[in-house]
Amino acid sequence: MTAHRQDPRLLRTDDNWLELPNPWGIPVDICARVDVPVESSAVDEILTVLRTADTLELLGRATGHTATIDRVVLTPDVHKGVGIPIGTVLRTRGALLPQAVGNDINCGMRLETTTLTVDDVRGHLDGLERRLRHLFFEGGRRIALSGADREALLRDGLPGLLAERGPGRPADGIWSALRPGDLDPAAGIHGASYPTATAEPFADWIRSAGGTSHDSIIGSVGGGNHFVELQYVAAVHDGPAAYAWGLTPGRVVVMAHSGSLSLGHQANACGLDQARAAWPTGLALPDNRIVPMLLDERSAARRRRYLDAFGNAANFAVGNRFFLALMMRAGLAAECGDLDAHLVYDAPHNLLWPDPDGSVVHRKGATPAGGPTVDAPWGEPVIVPGSMGAASYVLRGHGSDRTLASACHGAGRRVPRGASARGGDAELDAFLRDFRVVTPLDHRDPAVRRRSDVLAAWRRDLKQEAPWAYKDIGPVVSSLDGAGVATPVAELRPLLTVKG
Repeated sequence: MTAHRQDPRLLRTDDNWLELPNPWGIPVDICARVDVPVESSAVDEILTVLRTADTLELLGRATGHTATIDRVVLTPDVHKGVGIPIGTVLRTRGALLPQAVGNDINCGMRLETTTLTVDDVRGHLDGLERRLRHLFFEGGRRIALSGADREALLRDGLPGLLAERGPGRPADGIWSALRPGDLDPAAGIHGASYPTATAEPFADWIRSAGGTSHDSIIGSVGGGNHFVELQYVAAVHDGPAAYAWGLTPGRVVVMAHSGSLSLGHQANACGLDQARAAWPTGLALPDNRIVPMLLDERSAARRRRYLDAFGNAANFAVGNRFFLALMMRAGLAAECGDLDAHLVYDAPHNLLWPDPDGSVVHRKGATPAGGPTVDAPWGEPVIVPGSMGAASYVLRGHGSDRTLASACHGAGRRVPRGASARGGDAELDAFLRDFRVVTPLDHRDPAVRRRSDVLAAWRRDLKQEAPWAYKDIGPVVSSLDGAGVATPVAELRPLLTVKG
């Protein structure tokens, strides 16, 4: 175990935990072993976020409505974000903070097992790569949606969409990859449907279908660290839980990491607009630019507008991951033969959870990690991907009070995107020799190889998501295990990754 230099503002309390003392007296716990780096810029950023406690006090004086931040947790993958660190879990009382969820509402992870084994697939990777490039980037996905389909998805989530289609609709295009198990979409999804009163915030997208059209938005991977990855179960660490979830050694699985795309940006912009419109006249906006939305009667109508748009985007994100998985299934079936698929879990990363007691849990780049229940005797599945080309892990949550029943959503960045883009070419070449990355551009195409400018831009983008830009997944998972947050169930190794 190699200890990293610790920011002097952090106080280590044991092998797995740090605390951040702060002038507001808000409990801030960080789950991270000594071999998990916590960058100082992320500490700077969370201290800036905590200044929202002063904002809430000023709002209370102006409106008579009391609101507080009462707890903050940082997960092992914590790193600097844009205003709020990625890997932040924050609980408020009497207010919600749209910026503590951000633009990519319900970015999350979907994990499916298939009936294929790694031996079934290894010999087909060349052909599969070509098929997946066509499906994901060259117009091959053909997701036919009517206006009624789109509205049903936004209002009622994936269950609404599948109910709207009904059994009599033709299974053309990507719908042909649908399997009987998909018709119970609430099973295995943390939030299969988010409550909304209307889909009007996205009326343009609904009406753009005309009658029925092949959609140009849904089924997109997105940018940044989003991906769809074909993996196999390389090791089992908890036999009973792995067996219950269908994670047997050698089994091929599909992992999709994506979110709400442009709809999330629009919903977050709506939230910021409504929060600013509800801001008391004469009160200066906060210096840290985080504008709370009080849970009071005065702002109820504006809050409802935001939560409707928020719920629409969250529902869209679940549907988007569903179609990404169908696209990977379609490629596998065409290249490797017929298969079945089973959903292990679909978990959100960027969401908020209001409670009737007036508290709101916000997660930004963090995943739920609930403990065992009657319906989930092994605890909630926790999906923690590694960097591109590295191992990923499935764990079972323990519902830790100290983390607000939350865990990390990945390994977390070690190097900012700008700096990682300047990484070494030799390292990238070695990585590409050993690993398949399916992107819109085929870097092996002779015509592409003659365009040095295009190749340079492609390589620069890949470097931003290369393994050296991320923390090692092993210490991150060990932090969750040692802290009693989640226990490893299975280790997954990649066969290829689709990147937007």
